[in-house]
Amino acid sequence: MASTILQRKGTGEDPVVIVGAGIAGLAVALGLHRKGVKCTVLESSPELRASGFAIATWRNALQALDALGVGDKIRKCHLHLQELHVFSSSTGEIAHATSLNEQGKRCRGPNEMLCVRRDWLLRALEEELPEGTIRYSSKIVEIEEDGDAKILHLADGAILRAKVVIGCDGVNSVVAKWLGLAKPSYSGRLATRGLACYPGGHGFDPKFKMFFGHGFRVGVIPCNDTDVYWFFTWSPSEHDDDALAKKKKFVLTKLRSAEIPAEVLEIVERSDAKDVLTAPLRFRPPLSLLLASISKGNVCVAGDALHPMTPDLGQGGCAALEDGVVLARCLGDAILGGGGGGAESERIEAGLREYARIRRWRSAELIGTAYAVGFMQESSNAVISFLRDNWLAGALVRKLLKMADYDSGKL
Repeated sequence: MASTILQRKGTGEDPVVIVGAGIAGLAVALGLHRKGVKCTVLESSPELRASGFAIATWRNALQALDALGVGDKIRKCHLHLQELHVFSSSTGEIAHATSLNEQGKRCRGPNEMLCVRRDWLLRALEEELPEGTIRYSSKIVEIEEDGDAKILHLADGAILRAKVVIGCDGVNSVVAKWLGLAKPSYSGRLATRGLACYPGGHGFDPKFKMFFGHGFRVGVIPCNDTDVYWFFTWSPSEHDDDALAKKKKFVLTKLRSAEIPAEVLEIVERSDAKDVLTAPLRFRPPLSLLLASISKGNVCVAGDALHPMTPDLGQGGCAALEDGVVLARCLGDAILGGGGGGAESERIEAGLREYARIRRWRSAELIGTAYAVGFMQESSNAVISFLRDNWLAGALVRKLLKMADYDSGKL
């Protein structure tokens, strides 16, 4: 079959192309739609993917969702978490408790946290987009340059000519590779995540409970009245069986070796095997990000394609939503002429540079802080464990709240 060149009909202009229909991709697309800029989203899968089950959605993410016009839609179908309790896995005793409704220091209003089902979030964003915005089963295999335009070769043989390319295609991003960004590094840790469903209601209080030490970190967070999300992160040893480590049984064995309450074990046990996933934790070294080209001409990256990080701050999805708002604002203003005079291509390049300037330091800070917090939380070193259980637990919690006290602004 001969290759075909696809262009947006009726305008004589090539489309803004977003690669990936994950959280970042859909957030950018919706932000551009709100600004009046048309775009096409290419998704390699035949439908929206929701791996990971749920995401911690802190205040910064909810403010970004408000800017996109879907914040209240998300709040209505999820529990508002009231407290964060941190326990020692070695002793079972509570190390720190804090309210999740306290006033933030940098942003107006109280802190706010939900545990949002990823599939519901993606659907909420997708429902606000014009029909036909997302093109499924469209995987990019190569990017070529043609003057100011980019030529995208798809796996099905189609060719798309784009005036802007935004890579939101995850940790293994084709666009990030084209930009020359460093390949994400393996952190030496794994994460197992699951979702427990209680059709008749789970009855748990709206609290985020986290246990760390003993060489792992585990947390349970109710999403709504019927679903409870849980996660388990650890550093595998050479003695761990690879096949076993990917199963729920392995997690339960680890938890039973520590002082973990029965209700947490029951949540993990209730999860169906299909609702339990294990994946390696990878991150982009912060220093490499500070020196890298986040944007080049009319190409840039966002979400995990920009800042893959370990989940220890619960900020991966939140940062992707921040990216969406900032990028839609910078690019939308450039395309619509709000960024000053000059040719459109020059305005677009300047707009993407401004986006990169805003997001570079924030991304590097999140990656570095998440890595450091994860090391402190999971360490089984006697000295670190003593300091963490007696003094550092509160500092780690305050760091989580501080990273969420950020406003990406309006569109």
